[in-house]
Amino acid sequence: MLPEPVVPFDRGFDALYGLELDEVTDERVRARVPVRDAVCQPMGLVHGGVYASIAESLASYGTAAGVMGEGKVPQGLSNQTNFLRPITGGTIHAEAVRRHKGRTTWVWDVEATDDEGRLCAVTRMTIAVREPRPGG
Repeated sequence: MLPEPVVPFDRGFDALYGLELDEVTDERVRARVPVRDAVCQPMGLVHGGVYASIAESLASYGTAAGVMGEGKVPQGLSNQTNFLRPITGGTIHAEAVRRHKGRTTWVWDVEATDDEGRLCAVTRMTIAVREPRPGG
């Protein structure tokens, strides 16, 4: 069962590229994105920004699951994505695994695979843990 998001992921940028969450905990997040023309670059490959966006969202949702109960909020701090193999159709499958849980930063490793389970992109994502902005 997925926790109710504070900002529904079906309304913002995640909805635009089609993120579908499968599992969200403060240690692991799994999701998928169906490949369609809107997420591909002109040569027919999934755009690199989609992989980076998936990684940032998964790491943010996982961090949120761990810190929002303490009144803190996650903010993306660093995103290093490497593209290993193109995806041109089917579904992007992604899994984020927490590697570090600190007081002010959390670090996640995210892997994106294709329908055959082949590794297509890897991301090291750092999320800052902050106090919410006043009025936000």
